[in-house]
Amino acid sequence: MTCDPSFYADTQRIFLLLHQRGLAYQAEAEVNWDPVDRTVLANEQVDANGFSWRSGAKVEKRQLKQWFFKITEYKEALLQDLAQLENNNAWPSRVTSMQKNWLGKSEGANITFKLDYEEPRHDKIDPITVFTTRADTLYGVQYLALSLDHPLVSQHASTSTELKAFIESARALGPEDKAGFVLPGIKAYNPLRYVAAGSSPANKPLPVYVAPYVLSEYGTGAVMGVPAHDTRDFAFWKQNSRASAVTRVIEPLIRQKRSSKPEAFTGPGRLNAACGLFGGLTSEQAQEAIVDTLQSASGQAERVERWRLRDWLVSRQRFWGTPIPIIHCDTCGAVPVPEEQLPVQLPQLPKGQFTSRGGNPLDHATDWLHTRCPKCSGPAKRETDTMDTFVDSSWYYLRFAQSAQKQEGTDFMPVDVYVGGVEHAILHLLYARFIAKFLSTTPMWSSVEAPRTTVEPFSKLIAQGMVHGRTLTDPDTKRILKPDEVDTSTPSEPKVQVTGKAAVVTFEKMSKSKYNGVDPGECLRKYGADVTRAHLLFSAPVSDVLDWDEEKITGVQRWFGRIWQITHDIAERTSRLTVPERASSIDMTKVQPAEAEMWKNVQQTIASVEQSFSTTYSLNTIVSDLMQLTNQIHRALADNSQNKHITPTVYHSIHTLLRLLAPIAPSFAEECWDVLHAHHSPHRAFQGGFPETDGSLETFHAQSQPCAVQVNGKLKFATNIQPPPERLSGEEQRDWVLKAAFASEEGKEAVRRSQGLWDVKYARKIIVARGGKTVNLVFDK
Repeated sequence: MTCDPSFYADTQRIFLLLHQRGLAYQAEAEVNWDPVDRTVLANEQVDANGFSWRSGAKVEKRQLKQWFFKITEYKEALLQDLAQLENNNAWPSRVTSMQKNWLGKSEGANITFKLDYEEPRHDKIDPITVFTTRADTLYGVQYLALSLDHPLVSQHASTSTELKAFIESARALGPEDKAGFVLPGIKAYNPLRYVAAGSSPANKPLPVYVAPYVLSEYGTGAVMGVPAHDTRDFAFWKQNSRASAVTRVIEPLIRQKRSSKPEAFTGPGRLNAACGLFGGLTSEQAQEAIVDTLQSASGQAERVERWRLRDWLVSRQRFWGTPIPIIHCDTCGAVPVPEEQLPVQLPQLPKGQFTSRGGNPLDHATDWLHTRCPKCSGPAKRETDTMDTFVDSSWYYLRFAQSAQKQEGTDFMPVDVYVGGVEHAILHLLYARFIAKFLSTTPMWSSVEAPRTTVEPFSKLIAQGMVHGRTLTDPDTKRILKPDEVDTSTPSEPKVQVTGKAAVVTFEKMSKSKYNGVDPGECLRKYGADVTRAHLLFSAPVSDVLDWDEEKITGVQRWFGRIWQITHDIAERTSRLTVPERASSIDMTKVQPAEAEMWKNVQQTIASVEQSFSTTYSLNTIVSDLMQLTNQIHRALADNSQNKHITPTVYHSIHTLLRLLAPIAPSFAEECWDVLHAHHSPHRAFQGGFPETDGSLETFHAQSQPCAVQVNGKLKFATNIQPPPERLSGEEQRDWVLKAAFASEEGKEAVRRSQGLWDVKYARKIIVARGGKTVNLVFDK
């Protein structure tokens, strides 16, 4: 494996800068271990059943010494600065929401539950602390649940074969599974029993369960179960304690009819009489009061904040990846590789090193592995873990504007527009934000006097959608069908070969296991790159999922065929025509109305396409705009079919169309350009620059347009108004059209006849459509 040595060096410099500031450290951690490949797996590389997506082996949990980046030091900046990315929709809201959820800031309280044995014993049992954001539901707690790795669970598993067996089986279950194992002989006690009346539900001892849905890495690895006010707890209690009713302690603020079907009420509300001295308080009031009371009465509550974010584990036991620049010495410990020895490069391995051999090949690269300690010059070993490839991808974009000679100082951020898949909306983008914020405080960024953690790497983000393939399933067995199991004699109606039944068609993420992949090479050979690209852009907005349907590509082929036909027709009819070099020299006031309307559309298309390319990035509308312009030029030619010559207006319309088409279909646009300029070819399609509007739209807009005004969908009057200026926004356009319509004689007469029954200022909703040609005022009846 090869890599630019200077890229290795800069990644390793970033590591060493983090290490120097205590932000890169080594620690024991529980990891997902693939026993076949003998490597650590990220959570997303383990399927829902606990198997490795690479080797298929059952993944094990192991404690290993790993390298981490302390991303949690930047958690507040990573959360707060999302606000600047949300301004003007610079980042999609779904991406910022996903990042907020991943950061997972929660403000709540730690509540301590004391434990004891049902039978008297001499030894004592430590209390359990849980984190909750809903202290108002404390009276409704009916059980505690512990994670599979909670210290109390591990302690009891050492003496209970039944519990040990449950833990082993539960590790294969998903986090949504509601399996539970009650710890025998142990009871928990609600801290509110110190202030509760004798009949209060808070005085009842609580069972303690072991449950796979409790995550050891979040909070304290323990949760309080409130079946009446949490959907997940309700399902768990229903499955594990079927005979026990739920204890409802919060009622809706607005009285509601209770459902005949038992369910949890999860919203905030008002505490009922079962809550003793807190009864009648709202959820917000009770959360404060209960925590205050427990703090002063027993010290069993404390206000805290929790984060879902954990430090970034960057160790990988693989050959590929940037080597971690650390040397391990028995005398000096972990020693950073000196700057002058960077980069540490991967060694050349002998042939067959990867064959039938799991684990990290670097462990066996003896010549590379053994080295000298930079501090004491004694024998030492290199770190054989390589860095997670997310480390490289978190800063590579800085290289795009960096000269080969420039080694330090990368202060040319942020990237104006970043296009990436939504599948990287959390980790890759979060890591890139973290690294940018860190680098902005170091000499690798520039010489700075103070930390600038508000730095963001990408000003505008476009999260492109994925291309989904057609998946065919047997309607009887629900099994995904292989290509040779499908009858595709009628492509639009695939059938199961054996039964003849219609296959179930769905569109899903392409994968080998679903046999729904599409070979791009075959598609390019069959249709050409330009047709394929235009079809991809036209099929869906750039941020949406695209369901690949090859049958629909023929529509783009027909469009290209029409452009080819138009170009040849115009070229043949302009062979003896002296065409003005610039369209601006054409007097639009003297052309025929049909041609004037066509030229108006040419100008509107230029403006619309430019806006789509530079501002909205709605690439699918570019193709539809060009299709509409093509159709109008085709109609103009058809209406003028008897004329052997072509007008300058029509010529410059196709001229503009080809220049607008060139970024999407460069090869096809150039072929058409050659045909159009067979007798006078001043330059190529791309050489003239992107088309610009010529100012004639102002002339067209000086004309009037009809405007129909409706009230609750019924026409009240129609008049003619000037078209609203294109520069106006939605609300500005609405106000402009309303003022123009009601200033007309027809508008004034309609207002007089209504006798004030539908004054505009009392309208519940005002809808302006078709560029101001239709107005609908909606009033409450």
